[in-house]
Amino acid sequence: MTADLKATVTREAEAMGFDAVRITTPHAITDAGRHLMEFLEAGRHGDMTWMETTAEQRRDPSILWPDARSIIMLGMSYAPAADPLAALDEPTRGAISVYAQGKDYHDILKAKLKTLAASLADKSGAEVKVFVDTAPVMEKPLAATAGVGWQGKHTNLVSREHGSWLFLGAILTTAELPPDQPETDLCGSCRRCLDICPTAAFPAPYMLDARRCLAYLSIEHKGHIPEEFRKPMGNRIFGCDDCLAVCPWNKLAASAREARFHARAETDNPPLADLLALDDRAFRDRFTGTPIKRTGRDRFLRNVLIAAGNSGDATLLPKVEALLDDGSPLARAMAVWATRQLTLEDVGEPLKRRHLAREGDPIVRAEWQAATPS
Repeated sequence: MTADLKATVTREAEAMGFDAVRITTPHAITDAGRHLMEFLEAGRHGDMTWMETTAEQRRDPSILWPDARSIIMLGMSYAPAADPLAALDEPTRGAISVYAQGKDYHDILKAKLKTLAASLADKSGAEVKVFVDTAPVMEKPLAATAGVGWQGKHTNLVSREHGSWLFLGAILTTAELPPDQPETDLCGSCRRCLDICPTAAFPAPYMLDARRCLAYLSIEHKGHIPEEFRKPMGNRIFGCDDCLAVCPWNKLAASAREARFHARAETDNPPLADLLALDDRAFRDRFTGTPIKRTGRDRFLRNVLIAAGNSGDATLLPKVEALLDDGSPLARAMAVWATRQLTLEDVGEPLKRRHLAREGDPIVRAEWQAATPS
């Protein structure tokens, strides 16, 4: 009966468009739990404090839900049709991570998972719970133990069929389903993902320091971006795909079947000049329904201004200087920095004095202090 139920779940999941369906158990990720605690104790999670507060449930799914007996891990490919690294050669356009160029994957996966879980509950009488990314579930280690792929040296999941481009979701259930075998780690001696990282965010293979990761800094980090990371950001304004894009296993990945994951016009590496003009309403209108909206306009403009400063395009100066008086300290600080990069000279003593006279944010004040010779 359980094998038949598993076959039915697999068949229905594939019919819904899932590219990977595998089963594991709540007790299969003991090593991952230990690695998580070491990651947190070293402070490598930065200001993602939610990882600390949910650490116990995250490291052990049986604590999250003691009645769970099986975990169905599902993956949907979001593989791009073109090389995402090509966007880095266009400095006047903002490079947006592939995962954020389409409709928010949380919405797409959760709807499909709920439908699949409801069908499982109806057929088996088992209880079910659905999780997509935002809950305290370690999707990548669970997917690895289920055989969806393996965690590569960049700590992300790698699949034989889909490379590094899989969105993951999980259904926890009280049903007893036969588990699948874990996948073998096939990274071998390859270290392309480690070597390409522009900020050396990997202290060692299979180990990430999020505090140095441009994906973390541009999306999760709520404060000012430290100066040492601004030049390496280049034109990356939301996320970073470098370590994913160079994985050799991507050559086997066909572009995503789900059309809603494909790039939208407003997120397809747009011109920086357009993005610098966004107020809060325009930001929301442009990015509604995408992962970018969750970050908010102020953090997004912080990133766009760094990209403008790195662009070498002096025609952006008027739009950059207009943000020197922005209501957000994040934007004001990076407007000063970007102005300094684009002019390659001091920004003018009178202007500096006018801003210093009322500036309360210490980081913005420090940017102005650095903007002219002492």
